[in-house]
Amino acid sequence: MRIPRIYTDSPLHTGSPCQLDDNAANHVGRVLRMQPGQQLRLFNGDGNDYTATITEAGKKNVTVTIESTEANATESPLTIVLGQTLSKGDRMDYAVQKAVEMGVTTVAPLTTERSDVKLKGDREEKRLRHWQQVAISAAEQCGRAKVPNILPVMTVAEWLQYSQTCDLRLVLHHRTEHSLNTLEKPASVALMIGPEGGLSADEIALAEQNGFLPVALGPRVLRTETAPVAAMALCQWLWGDIGG
Repeated sequence: MRIPRIYTDSPLHTGSPCQLDDNAANHVGRVLRMQPGQQLRLFNGDGNDYTATITEAGKKNVTVTIESTEANATESPLTIVLGQTLSKGDRMDYAVQKAVEMGVTTVAPLTTERSDVKLKGDREEKRLRHWQQVAISAAEQCGRAKVPNILPVMTVAEWLQYSQTCDLRLVLHHRTEHSLNTLEKPASVALMIGPEGGLSADEIALAEQNGFLPVALGPRVLRTETAPVAAMALCQWLWGDIGG
């Protein structure tokens, strides 16, 4: 039987008991219905994986004993910060999930001129919590040592200011001759992804004024949820940990 891998926002120490946080306990106790004596692999973002055995299991509370620690070397040396324009339905979930698999460090949902999703107040908070859970589930599945952070929704201007610390800043734009393989290796990359209709000319111009370089991934126009996956795969292959 496969040993479930679970993220918990709790301190983990070998040889010590640990009570899982509410989200992890709910998943282990209610969803997986695991029982005392069964094993888990836990991680909390400190760079390690922990083998643990359940000692108490209920629908709301789960206690484990940490038996061993193993360093997790799955994090890429390349920092990738993604500015992803909001999209409808499952498309945003897909973009977040696959970005995590591709090694994204941080995801900033963006509102742009042509985006057709508007979030405010409680609805925004609910969606942010949902996307953070999508990120947690993806990190659990793909074996990552850390869970990427989902930031509050930003305007284009806020995103351009936030991403200024990245070595290389790229805005995907299919009407340009610049390509990724002509660029020097950076330590950190900011990627800006537009909506289905693309970023406006004003937004692209503003991005360029703030140090962003327009790049194309090829001759075909990619959907808003496909573009970040393709871009990050190429960035990891060129400068990160894909392809050796």
